[in-house]
Amino acid sequence: MQRLAIAAVVFVLAASPVLSAEASAEAAAQGGPSASTPAARPRGAESTLAATPGGYIIGPEDVLTIMFWKDKDMSGDVIVRPDGKISTPLLNDIQAAGLTPEELRVRINQEAANFLEDPNATVLVKQINSRKVFITGEVEKPGVYTLTGPMTVLQLIANAGGFKEYAKRDAVVIMRSDAGRQVQLPFDYTEVLHGKKLQQNVELKPGDTVVVP
Repeated sequence: MQRLAIAAVVFVLAASPVLSAEASAEAAAQGGPSASTPAARPRGAESTLAATPGGYIIGPEDVLTIMFWKDKDMSGDVIVRPDGKISTPLLNDIQAAGLTPEELRVRINQEAANFLEDPNATVLVKQINSRKVFITGEVEKPGVYTLTGPMTVLQLIANAGGFKEYAKRDAVVIMRSDAGRQVQLPFDYTEVLHGKKLQQNVELKPGDTVVVP
């Protein structure tokens, strides 16, 4: 009797690896995790929100996400129109351009109080299209560039592919609107390159135009 018990234990121990392998193979065939492989965790959805620079002010063509707590019908993405306003369900046109996201949130909550009890809106910046600078003239890729963060004249020229062969590198001009008047800021690439008059390499502002003759 004792010999039969010992034989039964030996049989079970010998069969365990086989049964485990069969279970793993069956799980793999069904697309499930195996006994020796931990189940993969689903990855979180990647954020599509834009990184807003310091002092960001909403402008035309920016894309915003308006979210109301527990009210999906009033939530969604909106584009700031050329007149600076946005439209959301139930609410009239709301001025958005010229405000910070927080200021717009407060205004939306004030308007929504006419329709909802204790509204709780959130304003997120999904895409920044209003902060644009322009570069024209003797560069490889003239055009419009979006300021997603601080950018200097030198950095914009680099983004534009650099100068063409016959560009006048010592006569670059930044055209800027300051308090309603146009001003010209000189930029001498050669001087800046040699570490002289580095203050010429100003940080660009939305609306600036860099002219490379």
